Amino acid sequence: MDQKGYRRGSFQSATSDEDMLEIAGASMDFSMADDDPPLDREMGGFSSYNGGGMNGTSTMMDFLEEPLPGVGTYEDFNTIDWVREKSRDRDRHREITNRSKESTWALLHSVSDAFSGWLLMLLIGLLAGSLAGLIDISAHWMTDLKEGVCLAGFWFNHEHCCWKSNTTFTDRDKCPEWKSWSQLILGHGEGAFAYILNYFMYVIWALMFSLLAVLLVKGFAPYACGSGIPEIKTILSGFIIRGYLGKWTLVIKTITLVLAVSSGLSLGKEGPLVHVACCCGNILCHLFTKYRKNEAKRREVLSAAAAAGVSVAFGAPIGGVLFSLEEVSYYFPLKTLWRSFFAALVAAFTLRSINPFGNSRLVLFYVEFHMPWHLLELVPFILLGIFGGLWGAFFIRSNIAWCRRRKTTRLGKYPVLEVFVVTAITAILAFPNEYTRMSTSELISELFNDCGILDSSQLCEYVNDFNSTKGDDLPDRAAGPGVYTAMWQLALALIMKVFITIFTFGMKVPSGLFIPSMAVGAIAGRLLGVAVEQLAFYHHDWAIFSGWCSQGADCITPGLYAMVGAAACLGGVTRMTVSLVVIMFELTGGLEYIVPLMAAAMTSKWVADAIGREGIYDAHIRLNGYPFLEAKEEFSHKTRAMDVMRPRKNDPPLTVITQDSMTVEDVETIVTKTTYSGYPVVVSRASQRLVGFVLRRDLIISI
Repeated sequence: MDQKGYRRGSFQSATSDEDMLEIAGASMDFSMADDDPPLDREMGGFSSYNGGGMNGTSTMMDFLEEPLPGVGTYEDFNTIDWVREKSRDRDRHREITNRSKESTWALLHSVSDAFSGWLLMLLIGLLAGSLAGLIDISAHWMTDLKEGVCLAGFWFNHEHCCWKSNTTFTDRDKCPEWKSWSQLILGHGEGAFAYILNYFMYVIWALMFSLLAVLLVKGFAPYACGSGIPEIKTILSGFIIRGYLGKWTLVIKTITLVLAVSSGLSLGKEGPLVHVACCCGNILCHLFTKYRKNEAKRREVLSAAAAAGVSVAFGAPIGGVLFSLEEVSYYFPLKTLWRSFFAALVAAFTLRSINPFGNSRLVLFYVEFHMPWHLLELVPFILLGIFGGLWGAFFIRSNIAWCRRRKTTRLGKYPVLEVFVVTAITAILAFPNEYTRMSTSELISELFNDCGILDSSQLCEYVNDFNSTKGDDLPDRAAGPGVYTAMWQLALALIMKVFITIFTFGMKVPSGLFIPSMAVGAIAGRLLGVAVEQLAFYHHDWAIFSGWCSQGADCITPGLYAMVGAAACLGGVTRMTVSLVVIMFELTGGLEYIVPLMAAAMTSKWVADAIGREGIYDAHIRLNGYPFLEAKEEFSHKTRAMDVMRPRKNDPPLTVITQDSMTVEDVETIVTKTTYSGYPVVVSRASQRLVGFVLRRDLIISI
């Protein structure tokens, strides 16, 4: 049988598993096989096997029936045999199709088997959306717990506590039901001692949350640390990491993700939510034999689960599907695209039904802009793209250097101490600055915001001229003292975020990179946006502004610059393009801002690629030594096939197993005296005609 599209480590089929071709009269399958032992490479203790091979006739080992426990399965830290897995599923589908013609019960079984994939996607979407809602609500409450408590109910966060208050709109954050720790302990919130007490409680809560997170990870689920996306990419490429998507990892990652985000560390929950969703997919796969016993089919489910994870992380179902396709998936047939879309839809609907933020939105920083952008604004947008590319390349190199130092020195032996020190430094530096004290999601929401008449933020303290105000549209105005104060605070926040994120990402707590990267870009974008706005206000008669920005007009939207900067920095770190633009578009709901986002995303990718080709996830895959073959990477090999084919001249004959003429003792001798991961099965030593391939592990189990 001609296996088209086969290559080492992957199997691309022209048809889905529901449309398998029946090959009449076929008695055996032929396949490629690796007859070389795996290379002994220094890859962190991991061994991989990328063998081809399928079972041959009924006299060969029948992996469909699995007569012995363990036959046809894989050891930890090994690579699955894509060809064999697809062959097993083809045989299973063919058997079910044949049996469906025999009885009504068999027909119903065939129908249920066909719809089991959609049912599994429904369950994944419901579970992922529910867990995301729980994480959002818990993290919001625990983040506010560092600053105070609600007297009406300790389970209310600051915003929910003040919903029923009779305070004015401008004093909505100062309702009597919410008490800071100084008000609760001292009876007042003013003065130096009250400030010091609030400062102390903020640092103590942050340290408690982070220490609890790292102790839970270290004691119960070591795989729950980090982002999870590099490992998810490796698993989807066919690698086996036992326990990485298990139930303990899911439970501990969900709990510690809330703790890590609430501690105020410079990390996000978006990347770990992909890991959480994939854990849900892997656990639910055990409910269906079709996916429980086939590793290739399970990876199709994990691709859809990754899409559901991004869907609930950003409230972007379409962006989640594209993220799974562009960034994490290795094998992505058309059928998986449809199911990924369905899983992302169900997950987003579930999260919307929970309504974790109380604003009928899926994310905290949903914004809408109403003013169009001008063609000349592409220049600052491209500058933001250049900044994003430079930041991305700088972050990747610095973070990888620090993580390598952690792995190769004694620093890696003290993960609890590292988390304690980084949390203490972060909390001590963050509290004095209003923009680093708040959660990173709230910071991004503040920076994306387009100032209105009722906004009381420092960023919106402009000199108002109500005679020129037309309805809800505010013209460009002169910046007031509050805006200049906010600019200095944002500049300091930018410096802190740039450097502290380098040391935070990769610690032994759940840590995502999406939100910190977006925060860096949003701060830079807001600073640039306010600068361009003031330049246009004071120099509206310049040639670059005279044609489109007259005096009294609303020309510049600083929040749009923050959004473009966020996209640029996230693109520079992850090297995402299409999925990034769609995610940002779904966040804002504005079609007219796609061009600025595309310009910034492409510029940041070009600049970052010019400095280093790898994104942050690929760099961590290489650092950890995972056997991942990047499909988008180009290799320039000059070796000819005859240079690597075995046996060469004067070499002993190949180690093979013959179809009929070998005894158990002969097979035991081969297994004992060689270290190959598998052996080709031939008709006879004279014929050398390949009829299949058998793994060393399966031989040992069978013997």
